[in-house]
Amino acid sequence: MKLATFNINGIKARIEALPAWLTAAAPDVVCLQEIKSVDEGFPRELFEGLGYRVETHGQKGFNGVAILSKLPLSDVRRGLPGDPGDEQARWIEAVVDAGRPVRVCGLYLPNGNPAPGPKYEYKLAWMARMEARVRELLASEEHFVCLGDYNVIPLAVDAAKPEAWVGDALFLPESRAAFRRLANLGLTDAVRARDPSAGVYTFWDYQAGAWERNNGIRIDHVMLSPQAADRLEAAGIDKAVRGGEKPSDHVPVWVEIAA
Repeated sequence: MKLATFNINGIKARIEALPAWLTAAAPDVVCLQEIKSVDEGFPRELFEGLGYRVETHGQKGFNGVAILSKLPLSDVRRGLPGDPGDEQARWIEAVVDAGRPVRVCGLYLPNGNPAPGPKYEYKLAWMARMEARVRELLASEEHFVCLGDYNVIPLAVDAAKPEAWVGDALFLPESRAAFRRLANLGLTDAVRARDPSAGVYTFWDYQAGAWERNNGIRIDHVMLSPQAADRLEAAGIDKAVRGGEKPSDHVPVWVEIAA
C-alpha cells in the first residue's frame, strides 16, 4: 500500500499538476493540504475519474485538507479534537479498509509566524492537541500514520541554511521539542528511517531562487505508529515535482507499507 502526503498550495492552481503526479506516482492514498477550497468547490469528479474516493475538510480561501483513496474508507473524522472553537480546517482522518486496516491522519500544522505572538501560541496548543490524539491512538494499538505538512524543521540537517531559520516558528526550540515529544511517544519518521543524510528537503520557497540553489527545508513528514512502522517497506520524496509546470512550493512525500 502506497501512502503519500502533498501540500498542493491551492487546488485551482494545481488542477493540472496534481492529476499528472497522481497518474505517474499512483499512490493508493494521498493526504492533501492547503486545498484552499470549501468542500462543495473541490473538483471531486476529476479525481473520482482517476479512481479515487474523495473526502474533504475545506475552508474558503486558505487551509483545507483532503484524503483521496483508491481503497475503501470508513470512520472519516474532520477536525482535531480538543478545541470545539477551532474553525481552521487542518485535520482529517479515516480508516483505510484493505488487508490490515490502517488509520491515516492528514494534517496541516499551523505555521506559527510571527513568533512570539498569538499565532505561535496557537501552533503550540495545536501540537499539544495532536499529541493527545496520538496518545489515544497508541492506547488503542491501532495501525496509524500521521502524514502532512508539519511546519516544523526537526533538526539542523533538515535545512540547507539552518542559521536562516533560527528565529522562525518552524525552527524555534519549542516547536522542535513538541515534534520530539511526538516521536518519543514511539512514532517513526519514515523518511529519516530510510535516509538519514543531509540535503533531503520537501519545501523550496518561490523567492530568491531557492529551488535553483537547492535552498530547501524538510517540513513535510510521515510519522508511523509502531505497528505501521513494522510494515514499512520504502519511503521517499518526489523532488522532481518541484521543477514541473506551475509547481507547489512543497513536493510529495510517500511511504510503502505491507498490506
